[in-house]
Amino acid sequence: MRRDFLDPYSRLDSPIHRLGAGTKLGTALGLVVLVLVVPTSRPVALAAVAAALVAIAVCSRVPWRFLAGRVLMLEPLVLGVAGLALLQPGGWRLFLFLLARSTLCLGTMVLLSNTTPFEDLLRVMKAAHMPALLVTTLSLLYRYLFVLVDEAGRMKRARASRTFTRRRAWAWHTGASVVSQLFIRSSERAERIHAAMCARGWR
Repeated sequence: MRRDFLDPYSRLDSPIHRLGAGTKLGTALGLVVLVLVVPTSRPVALAAVAAALVAIAVCSRVPWRFLAGRVLMLEPLVLGVAGLALLQPGGWRLFLFLLARSTLCLGTMVLLSNTTPFEDLLRVMKAAHMPALLVTTLSLLYRYLFVLVDEAGRMKRARASRTFTRRRAWAWHTGASVVSQLFIRSSERAERIHAAMCARGWR
């Protein structure tokens, strides 16, 4: 099972990693709130937040290629949100502002998740008296993401071992088949897990 595809650098030894999980979570939320309250008339404030994030990233010793790759991987979501501004007349300025704001928020969360183990974040949430159902759901989501990725890898290898062509159309067909089968297996697994938890008194 791949155990490092989500947060492979969350257990490094750096000044940022040695900080308490509560401190890092509070700082991240503070930066997000600060970015969200910056008015469109003061885009320079976003540059200051970006400089702070770069400084934190350098101190954390997380490879910049990895951080940039994770941000770029999630950037289509940011473009989808910021792209709504283009529906307005002359919305390019607002689009760029929303793009910068959303990218900074996304970068903050990516940096937080790769400088703090997820179980430490869950402990902070529990200590902050967040709803137990939310904390439990997040922990189950994190745990079974690894199971699903491992199962998807096995299905892909099994399909590849039975494929004797390299045509692109067949590759797309194979990928779609793996995704559909994984969805079915995930639904069945979720029902079995829920039944097992209910049988053990979980409500």
